[in-house]
Amino acid sequence: MSAEIDFYELLGVARNADGATIKSAYRKLAMQYHPDRNPGDAESEARFKAISAAYDILKDEQKRAAYDRYGHAAFQNGGGGPGGMGGQDFGDLGDIFETIFGSAFGGTTGGGRARPRRGADLRYDMQISLEDAFHGKSSEIEVEVSTACKTCSGSGAEPGTSSRRCELCHGAGKVRAKQGFFVIERPCPNCSGSGEVLEAPCRSCRGEGRSDTMQTLQVDIPAGVDTGTRIRLTGKGEAGPRGAPAGDLYIFVHVKPHTVFEREGTALFTRVPVSFTTAALGDTIAIPGLDGETHEIEIPAGIQSGKQLRKRGAGMPVLQGRGRGDLVVEVQVETPTKLTSRQRELLCEFRETETGEECPQSRGFFDKLKDAFGG
Repeated sequence: MSAEIDFYELLGVARNADGATIKSAYRKLAMQYHPDRNPGDAESEARFKAISAAYDILKDEQKRAAYDRYGHAAFQNGGGGPGGMGGQDFGDLGDIFETIFGSAFGGTTGGGRARPRRGADLRYDMQISLEDAFHGKSSEIEVEVSTACKTCSGSGAEPGTSSRRCELCHGAGKVRAKQGFFVIERPCPNCSGSGEVLEAPCRSCRGEGRSDTMQTLQVDIPAGVDTGTRIRLTGKGEAGPRGAPAGDLYIFVHVKPHTVFEREGTALFTRVPVSFTTAALGDTIAIPGLDGETHEIEIPAGIQSGKQLRKRGAGMPVLQGRGRGDLVVEVQVETPTKLTSRQRELLCEFRETETGEECPQSRGFFDKLKDAFGG
């Protein structure tokens, strides 16, 4: 089997397949090539391991993105492939891929036992209202996640059976092979780095030590969160194989648009229409806030449309900090569309008294036109 085998081709899915399609394809192939159904068939066993390794990558969004961008290089040399993936825990997986897809080496046992492979991190997208983002909330979510198998308690062994020390690596979980001037250490292909071989894999989880279940989890959303905020639930991700530590669950917050307010950081913006008489004479308007308070905004006489007024400390709370941002009100001067006869009469009287000094911007504009076009 080539070292450059494509994981999507291995599972028989398109590169744009969603998680459910990938999971369904894996389960079908895993059942077909499982060692229990093909006893003594080394090729089926190798195929089963390859399918499982491919699924471990493609079911995780972050690892799948790394594979889509860099291919197998993303999981080689400690995960340091192009772009610097060293911050992710890909080192062990890179060794496993080399073991499955690379050349077969005989070898001696390595030093200490390889550490258990941690379960994958999971992602959950949560939508909340702007009011919830302001006040914070506690919410319950349901996620499908791999947890320790109840039948075998996560050991991967059929109840009543046990495991024995791997004869190839003598329980170290690693083997070494000489390649030119170098000695390469990798997880043992016989026990996948666990150092032990199951006498009889658990029938419920097929020796994985984990199974998919629906879990209800409590999520505390702090006040001040914004779209893109991540909340980590430690140890609530996918369970590791055969009792290995579980990964984490990351909650990605998405704040829904509000009908009145727009948000930029900790600032809240809103547009308020005011009558032309209010704009001309000035007044005080009241704006209900997300905090349940009514905030009074002073409209100065002669304000122009588009002018922004700021109310300090009436915006969004600072995430995991003190204080609040500002409330910014943009004034939109509204021209009346329906006038009574008396109102029209009064406006006509007002127009007769205009000298041009009342609206300096208009007068200045028309003076520029006269200068530009010669009167």
